[in-house]
Amino acid sequence: MVKASRRGADLSPVRHRNRHYYLSCLLACACAAALAAPSATAKQSATTSWAQPQIKEVVAHGLMAPSVAAFHANDPLTQTELDELLPALPSELATAPDTTTDPSHTTTDPTGTTTDPSHTTTDPTTTDPTSTGPTTTTPSGPPPGSPKPGTRVTVAAFDTALVDQLGLTGAATRFRDAARLVGLAPPKRFGSETVARLLGLRTNHPAWEDKLELLPTDAITRAEAAYSVAQVLSFRGGEAQWVDDVSYELTLPTLNAWQKRILNYAVSFVGYPYIWGGSSPNTQTVFGRNLPGGFDCSGFVWRVYKLRHYPGGGRLSTTLRGRTTFTMSVEVPPSKRIGFDALQPGDVLFFGAAGPRSKWWQINHTAIYLGDNWFIQSSSNGVDVVPLEGWYQTRFAWARRPLAEAGLTNVYAIQSSS
Repeated sequence: MVKASRRGADLSPVRHRNRHYYLSCLLACACAAALAAPSATAKQSATTSWAQPQIKEVVAHGLMAPSVAAFHANDPLTQTELDELLPALPSELATAPDTTTDPSHTTTDPTGTTTDPSHTTTDPTTTDPTSTGPTTTTPSGPPPGSPKPGTRVTVAAFDTALVDQLGLTGAATRFRDAARLVGLAPPKRFGSETVARLLGLRTNHPAWEDKLELLPTDAITRAEAAYSVAQVLSFRGGEAQWVDDVSYELTLPTLNAWQKRILNYAVSFVGYPYIWGGSSPNTQTVFGRNLPGGFDCSGFVWRVYKLRHYPGGGRLSTTLRGRTTFTMSVEVPPSKRIGFDALQPGDVLFFGAAGPRSKWWQINHTAIYLGDNWFIQSSSNGVDVVPLEGWYQTRFAWARRPLAEAGLTNVYAIQSSS
């Protein structure tokens, strides 16, 4: 069953951030036209990075390079650079102006952007990068985080370090422990990646630039690091406190054996990138292009329920027959559709522009329900865990229950035979 939010008040940051998630899903789940975008859009000059606006912003704050020209955007970030950079960044939770105020009572988007976050050419800040502005440059020597040799830093390690710098290690631990408490075994990065994505620290590249996407274990580039740092610099105050508060709200219900198996596999992908048309955690060929591992929204559901072999699963792999969100949503008759108040862990969720009144052709996003008003999806922030509130709640159309369709409901012991 779905429980009401314990805080009662609208989570405005959740509403605004989920609105952006939803908009990007709407575009990405139907973005066949994206690959046919004008070639001039996809081409970049040899000296211009996709993260040029963020690089300018970071350099203007006296971080990561003495100039944009000296930034080396495509180089991997090294541990030496990260160790210098972190102390120069704010510890937002420790310096929030009033931590007794409920951060949900805000009418502004903490990301500071009103556009689809998958459009990586948008500068998330409003600071003029040519201005001198406040900087953290040391009196002598290169700025903190300037290019230096050293051990490469992975995406997951970088996100963990930023989460810790923002004072949110406790929130990351709570997210991880909530999953472990019900018998799941999430990866070590689960908590920090959940926090990082709620804060909008990761970005999604347009479909025609999916080759830029990185796995959690890949070395993070200085361009990707600059995007995250620019996001932190754009915080208006209260973002970290909001995530800390919301981390107390994830309390999953008791899971049966099959729900555990399904959700355990699903959460193993937290932190993987959004790849349009993707359905594999490994290097994959999508419409003739060799791309990194990752998933689009329906590809993630397809991987968990269709492509994964579960011993003893019987008919489970045959419950989903169509690969797209549209077909998945209409494979069950209206009488079998599950409403918001009857959701159970493992249910496949569908979202449409008209919410519960959506027609099949309006369904444009899908995800998997975790419980307690939380779900897991592949969206603009990659595979992430988010609350089923605000924008998503109003556009929730219906759900289906593949475990029940396969006769595996209320099974608390896995049978050895298939």
